[in-house]
Amino acid sequence: MSAAEPGVLVAPPLRRRMACWLYEGLLLFGVVFVAGYLFGTLTQTRNALNNRHELQFFVFVVIGIYFGWFWSKGQTLAMKTWHIRVVDRQGRPLSQGRALLRYLLCWVWFLPPLAAMAPFPLRAGEVTVLTVGWVLVWALLSRFRADRQFWHDIWAGTRLIDVRPAADGARP
Repeated sequence: MSAAEPGVLVAPPLRRRMACWLYEGLLLFGVVFVAGYLFGTLTQTRNALNNRHELQFFVFVVIGIYFGWFWSKGQTLAMKTWHIRVVDRQGRPLSQGRALLRYLLCWVWFLPPLAAMAPFPLRAGEVTVLTVGWVLVWALLSRFRADRQFWHDIWAGTRLIDVRPAADGARP
């Protein structure tokens, strides 16, 4: 399954996982744009502040459907690009339920810093620094595990694995 040893579930390097994470964010811009446009059109929302919470919930559900669908197939487009696959602990494809659980647990990337900052009137720069700082801490925590998996993957019963083609050019 990986370039290291066939059949061994090896986690990709943190650098590649984070590059995939950033690319995923770029691709999600398109998903969120289309979802927002669709919501605005269907609800005839003329002011961005109207139906704000409903829009946030709608986008949350759309992103959940996006990830649930692709993770149950094994990879999103960003994961294909970076040769990463998500599987369960035994190396099998994810069920829709496990993919949904992983999606909900992935919010640990953002919710703790946002919840901690909510009571304080912080400027955008401060929010950015605190959020990026938490993301870096959360990512680096995977370095303390022998299997190098993110904690939300451990909790969801999933694994990110390296699926680079064999180095000798042979296709599996």
